Amino acid sequence: MGRYFGTDGIRGRANKFPMTAEVAQRVGMAAGLSFQRGTHRHRVVVGKDTRLSGYMIESALVSGLCAAGMDVFLLGPIPTPAVAMLVRSLRADIGVMISASHNPYFDNGIKLFGPDGYKLSDEIEMRIEAMLNDDVEMALADSDGIGRAKRVDGVHDRYIEFAKRTLPRSMSLSGLRIVVDCANGAAYKVAPAVLWELGAEVISINDDPNGYNINKECGSTEPAGLQKKVHEVRADIGIALDGDADRVIIVDENGTIVDGDQIIALIAEAWHQSGRLAGGGVVSTVMSNLGLERFLGGLNLQLHRTKVGDRYVVEHMRAQGLNVGGEQSGHIVLSDFSTTGDGLVSALQVLACMKRQNRPMSELSKKFEPVPQLLRNVRFSGGKPLETTSVKEAIEEARQRLGSTGRVVIRPSGTEPLIRVMAEGDDAKLVETVVNQLVEVISETRSAA
Repeated sequence: MGRYFGTDGIRGRANKFPMTAEVAQRVGMAAGLSFQRGTHRHRVVVGKDTRLSGYMIESALVSGLCAAGMDVFLLGPIPTPAVAMLVRSLRADIGVMISASHNPYFDNGIKLFGPDGYKLSDEIEMRIEAMLNDDVEMALADSDGIGRAKRVDGVHDRYIEFAKRTLPRSMSLSGLRIVVDCANGAAYKVAPAVLWELGAEVISINDDPNGYNINKECGSTEPAGLQKKVHEVRADIGIALDGDADRVIIVDENGTIVDGDQIIALIAEAWHQSGRLAGGGVVSTVMSNLGLERFLGGLNLQLHRTKVGDRYVVEHMRAQGLNVGGEQSGHIVLSDFSTTGDGLVSALQVLACMKRQNRPMSELSKKFEPVPQLLRNVRFSGGKPLETTSVKEAIEEARQRLGSTGRVVIRPSGTEPLIRVMAEGDDAKLVETVVNQLVEVISETRSAA
């Protein structure tokens, strides 16, 4: 990818390149021009999460989109999957979500969706990126063709009804006490409403955003507060969303964390047994635990692995005709319902398993024993340390030491200046040794550079 787009759109520190108002305006221009088809009035839906910089980015984007001749429907704070759904529901030509997902408030990002509700391919992103450095002003709308912008009412209600319809009409969540951690993010209104309307007793936490507290010591990346609350109120389950609600982590009634791999295993098994699972397998990334692969193999199901990023998971699902996919981090994609990761809808499927089987979450969630896995990050500010001979040799040596019962994954982060070093295998001590040695070699190479 180029200077702007990473694994999940454009992301960075707000008011610093590339997340400046100027870049956002040019993204609006380029994206607006890229998705004009025919002579009808073109429209775009724009959602955002609750971080302070959303006001600045939203205003700049709207300026660029209107300049390109697009009519803009402003949705306000709303989950990323709701934007993907509303692109199709409102027959828009493009969807935009302003969010940095699980990152702190001082970061922000721009995610783009096509008219089909799917995230853009690498090829389309590269085409838009090329336009950012061109003289796009030459192609903008004439004075009488400038777009209009307006805020749209009722979009929360549309998403709430959509989410509820992913469960059978006859299913009620009555009898369940649920704690939902909204991460002070985009789902702070809709998530508690969906669960309550379905009949659950709902205790909502981190549902008071102020522009600065999104993901701060809460949400799917920091579930300690949720674990404590589940114990305190003796809840049946805890649900932790992230800032834009496209990922979910579950906490069982004992306070134990259930990650994305276990959620995928639970849903895949349930759908396989009911005949709903398509394609004889599921899709996940290179970061998913080897234990998940072995568990699925025991069900005669295949685990397809992709690059990190729910966009790549979705692309593979579409290509192979599969309807369950996701990431260990909690991005779960259920294509029967959504075109992208949806934390709330995924949580509803977990709740459906609890209701159908009438068993506590702690009994349902441990589908496999995870293989010892260790992930460490190495920060770097320039150069390409993974391309050096010493690092390549160290990676090859690590793979040989782990053999056929383990894996090594080394990759640069698509959203931060980090190199992620992961290894897993049946021997926990060997895994730790391998990871530490790789981190040391990469750090030395980084320092030399």
